[in-house]
Amino acid sequence: MKYVHALFYFLAALIIHGCTPTHSQQFAQDSQQDATVISLPATQAPLSIMGRTHIDADQSYRFGFPGVSFSTQVIGRTLTADMQSSSGNSWIDIVVDHQHITQVKLGQQQQTVELFNFPVSGKHTVEIIHRSENWHGSVSLKQLTLTGDRFLPAPALPQRKLLVMGDSVTCGEAIDRVPGEEKNTHWWNARESYGMLTANALNAQVHLVCWGGRGLVRSWNGKTDDANLPDFYEFALGDSDATMRWNHNNYQPDVIVIAIGTNDFSQGIPAREVYVTAYVALINTLLHNHPHAQIALTDGAILNGEKKAALIDYLRETISRVNNARVHQLISNHYPGDVQDAHPTKAQHAAMAKDLAPQLKALMHW
Repeated sequence: MKYVHALFYFLAALIIHGCTPTHSQQFAQDSQQDATVISLPATQAPLSIMGRTHIDADQSYRFGFPGVSFSTQVIGRTLTADMQSSSGNSWIDIVVDHQHITQVKLGQQQQTVELFNFPVSGKHTVEIIHRSENWHGSVSLKQLTLTGDRFLPAPALPQRKLLVMGDSVTCGEAIDRVPGEEKNTHWWNARESYGMLTANALNAQVHLVCWGGRGLVRSWNGKTDDANLPDFYEFALGDSDATMRWNHNNYQPDVIVIAIGTNDFSQGIPAREVYVTAYVALINTLLHNHPHAQIALTDGAILNGEKKAALIDYLRETISRVNNARVHQLISNHYPGDVQDAHPTKAQHAAMAKDLAPQLKALMHW
């Protein structure tokens, strides 16, 4: 009889365990409930976009300037983006929930980039930020794919707007330098550049319009036939493709900061009249294109000594000739980089932002 009772309890236990899901089984069942897959072309996804972009025929966003950013909010378990770089040398930052940061190098072939992957569904905010600059290659954002519930309305961007124009320093060159490593495109980090840090401090959007090695009238090697600041300012990406011209009405900044001159002065002090005349022409273009913007000129971080003094004098002369109350001059301290690279370090960019933000705050009464 005792064997009958034993068999009864054994069978009962099997039935109970067979009918009650284990923890793993329950997790799998719950996961199936949010297994809906939603794929959207980039231009149809709810995105907040900061920076200059161009819409291609396949409804993807193409961009080249550093700091171009895309933000979205979703409820789901996984989110991916189909992207590619024209050169295979471009990098992006992925920022999840304002804290988890991952760097991804993009290849020449289209690839699916994992933005996040969580075991359970939840509400998440994601930013894609372009680390690199135009001459590293253009980048395309083609499609977003969500496994989960839904895309939420795009995060709101700040109302205040900055435009920061310059050269490699403004582009964030060599911020993430690695001791003993040969310089490569991963060293660029627009997110930690003085321009983006200043915008964060002022609760403002920012467009970085910059190009390493270029100047106002000549490049770092003295060449005058490159597209310099007055030229590439006119483009959404690149510096010469007429199909990529930027519509300035798409972004009307409250304040424009210009930090140009280091490359113009690298081969010696340029002729005063040539330089000032070109600067006056640029300022008049900006005053026309951006009728409500204040314009602030600065000599930047790298020049020092005789060259710095000459550029400051040229800026004063430019402001005098323009003779417009919307044009101002800012003070810049010297930040010489380090023994590895002449570009400002990450800490120096942070210091530059601390120098700049209070001046802009006072200028704009923010």
